[in-house]
Amino acid sequence: MARKTSTMSGTGGRTAALFLFPFFAVFAVAMIAPVVYSLVLSFYAQQKSGLGFGGAKTSFVGLENYVQVFQSETFTGGLGRLALYCLIYIPCMVGGAVVFALLLDATVARARKLFQLLVFLPHAVPGVIAALIWAYLYTPGVSPLVQALQSGGIQLNFLDAHLVLPSIVNIAVWEWTGYNVIILFTALQAVPREILEAARVDGAGEIRAALSIKFPLILPALSVIILFTVIGTLQLFTEPSIISKATASVTSTWVPNLWAYDAAFNRHNLNQAAAASIIIALLAAGLSLTVTRFSSRMNKA
Repeated sequence: MARKTSTMSGTGGRTAALFLFPFFAVFAVAMIAPVVYSLVLSFYAQQKSGLGFGGAKTSFVGLENYVQVFQSETFTGGLGRLALYCLIYIPCMVGGAVVFALLLDATVARARKLFQLLVFLPHAVPGVIAALIWAYLYTPGVSPLVQALQSGGIQLNFLDAHLVLPSIVNIAVWEWTGYNVIILFTALQAVPREILEAARVDGAGEIRAALSIKFPLILPALSVIILFTVIGTLQLFTEPSIISKATASVTSTWVPNLWAYDAAFNRHNLNQAAAASIIIALLAAGLSLTVTRFSSRMNKA
């Protein structure tokens, strides 16, 4: 009997490995190999010998590319801009998602599906299309939104250097809030109705029930949202890339990802681009670890 069980276990293991092999093969080729190649590339540089008339040769330079990246004022400025973006975007988007999810959970059953559709609809629009739509709405002279504000005596240039960051935050909030609302709303549906009914019997209103019962019970889902949001903000690229076509306030090195793209495809310095991408990846890993540890302590408390 034991021998038969062992044989079945071995067969099951081989079957599982057979089904998992395509995933791990694609993962290795599409994810691990590029990261390893970028890491190796970041330690080399193209150098010309003599007076520069000879052909360039690849030389090992160690951490020199990383030093040059950090010495670049445009890269460090982009990091500061990205940090400010995170400080504005994450509280607005996550806070808005929590509020909308709690409101959805408290609405009449007939209205829930309509509200879910309206809230989630912006996320169904691809990021590039969303950025193009908002670029149109931000551009003076063609935007009906700007014209409506001007007719009311309000002069606003959303693409001005002082307002372009909040304008980009608005695009991301508009695009991602609905997606996270659905996640939180799903978590709210798992809250035991008996607890809510008991709270109402004790005299708790909707606001008290939302803050004291519902919100603590959806903290695990909220932690996942914050984690993915932090990772996503560090990958900011699409929105500023599109907005840069409509204004000079957003340059080709406005955020770190744009800096790496500019280094690779405009300045043709793949080595520095690789170093910048590794720095961004390490920053994402560090922040993810911090958020995960903080979330675990918060959930345990």
